[in-house]
Amino acid sequence: MKSTTPAEAHAATDAFILDVREHEEVAQARVDGAHHIPLAALPERLGEVPRDRTVYVMCALGGRSARATQYLEQQGVDAVNIDGGITEWHRVGLPVTIGGIA
Repeated sequence: MKSTTPAEAHAATDAFILDVREHEEVAQARVDGAHHIPLAALPERLGEVPRDRTVYVMCALGGRSARATQYLEQQGVDAVNIDGGITEWHRVGLPVTIGGIA
């Protein structure tokens, strides 16, 4: 399984960031522009995931996104896990939107 740092994912040109956290977590904090598909819904929504570019997968800390990355790789998607998830993304000073989704 491939993995990367939040800074590398943020710097990637035309990055498709997939957030696999639950709706309640995304409502608390999110990366603007990230696409949200909860981990449990990923198999039924696989068609929403592009196959023509790298997909960077994030969750809160990296565990769920690692499982999602492995699943996506098995489905032929070029997927990369974002180490440390949105927690590390925020810790290193990358932009995170807090709240604002009902």
